[in-house]
Amino acid sequence: MLKLLAIVLLVIVAAFGAAILFSQWEARRLTASAPDPGERIDVGGFRMNSVLVPAGPAADLPPIVFIHGASGNMLDQMVPFRPLLEGRAEMLFVDRPGHGFSERGGPENAWPDGQADAIARLMEKRGIRKAIIVGHSFAGAVVASFALRHPDMVQGLVFLSPATHPWPGGITWYYTVASTPVAGWLFANAIATPVGLMLLDKISAAVFAPNHPPADYVAKTAPQLVLRPDTFRNNATDIANLLDYVTRVSPRYPEIKAPTVIITGDSDDVVLADIHSRSLARDIKGSELVWIAHLGHKPDYMATDVAVAAIEKVAGRDRDLQMLARRAGARLADETATASIVK
Repeated sequence: MLKLLAIVLLVIVAAFGAAILFSQWEARRLTASAPDPGERIDVGGFRMNSVLVPAGPAADLPPIVFIHGASGNMLDQMVPFRPLLEGRAEMLFVDRPGHGFSERGGPENAWPDGQADAIARLMEKRGIRKAIIVGHSFAGAVVASFALRHPDMVQGLVFLSPATHPWPGGITWYYTVASTPVAGWLFANAIATPVGLMLLDKISAAVFAPNHPPADYVAKTAPQLVLRPDTFRNNATDIANLLDYVTRVSPRYPEIKAPTVIITGDSDDVVLADIHSRSLARDIKGSELVWIAHLGHKPDYMATDVAVAAIEKVAGRDRDLQMLARRAGARLADETATASIVK
């Protein structure tokens, strides 16, 4: 019996060892194969990766800083927005600390305020004094923190399906496991990479649902970078810390005075708009809530025109965002109906 138990333990250890070796090899391969157009700049003991797109000679908008959400990197925002805004504004696309090709830095970067401070230092290094700050999903908490901590650097705010307020329940179980000291290391290094690679397309589709991601979404935005063990743990820690953070900080949101637009969808099952977007619109006086029918969690891709108009509006342009939202909702309804017929 003891001999059999020893054999079983040996097999388990060997399987974990092989999985860890595979994950480390795969992490190096993913790093080497992913697009990396950025530049790493020291922001105080660690380096952040970013792309600075200069303004054109006919620029008509102030600088814009784009901050990606959980499980992503700066390509997630660069792909939809750069083609539509290049030449119109100086744009800074950022890998948040510990994501994409940015180093993690100190323990303060496991919280939205630490990440906001790091982005503020990066802006200074890049020569950006004041900007419109745009954030998707998890980055909603970072954007709100930025506005609270660095109000003089804010020209306006655009929140895209933001996560900003306390919510009932918890988080997905594997984020809890991955954020713990010992079990988290084992999970991230032995399980997350191989399982995540198998489910990558399915997970990406779920983030867009009920809408459909562009066919080249994974190829262009490299979401697989989050499956590297260290990045996976950073992402899990961010998410595990978020509920406590927004519970403490959201009562301060009425202090935010910058022009603000919040864009959200009525079919978002990732970040519930009734809890986050409606509450944020209530808390930030003078903000505009743009509610789009038939939209899931990705207005940056499925309603990019509305997001660009929101940027224009916080920059001082006259834009009818509610009319644009109705058009976007009708378009998404047609696309959903067409997809159902094709199926």
